[in-house]
Amino acid sequence: MFVMKDIIREGHPTLRKKAQEVSFPLSSEDAKLAEDLLDYVKNSQNPEMVGRYDLRPGIGIAAPQVNVSKRMFALHLPDDESKLSIVAINPKIISHSVEKTYITVGEGCLSVDRSIEGYVPRYARITVKGFYPDGSEFKLRLKGLPAIAFQHELDHLNGIMFFDHINQQNPFADIPDAVPYERK
Repeated sequence: MFVMKDIIREGHPTLRKKAQEVSFPLSSEDAKLAEDLLDYVKNSQNPEMVGRYDLRPGIGIAAPQVNVSKRMFALHLPDDESKLSIVAINPKIISHSVEKTYITVGEGCLSVDRSIEGYVPRYARITVKGFYPDGSEFKLRLKGLPAIAFQHELDHLNGIMFFDHINQQNPFADIPDAVPYERK
């Protein structure tokens, strides 16, 4: 089980590397990694586990955040209308909307220990493909928070941090063709 000490922080070189494709069938190490990533986000949303293990709550975590440069991440959004809970391996965005969105209160990250203000532009709707840990392929259409979270985690696989997208001159500048996403 991962805890906060297992998560590397901004400035660590692994967070800026493009992660490697994962081969199938998964090795036992990769299967355990997939399970542990999903367990972290599930546990981090459970108040009892947060208290017991001093976890920072999150909805997603990517393998590079635990210093494993592989194209894999977990998302757990049980309260969203889409009820998304997956481990995505070798994920890709295959199409996206012209319309953008952003979380009005900004994004956070388990690998960033400071508050960074500003709008992070994301595609409002995406169609994605990838593989589940059992090797079966998935294709999903996402919008709202699942789409934003998927893009955030996919960025980790490409060595991109969320704050790289923020307008440095004016962090709260209007984003053309964007509809703000209000987090509930």
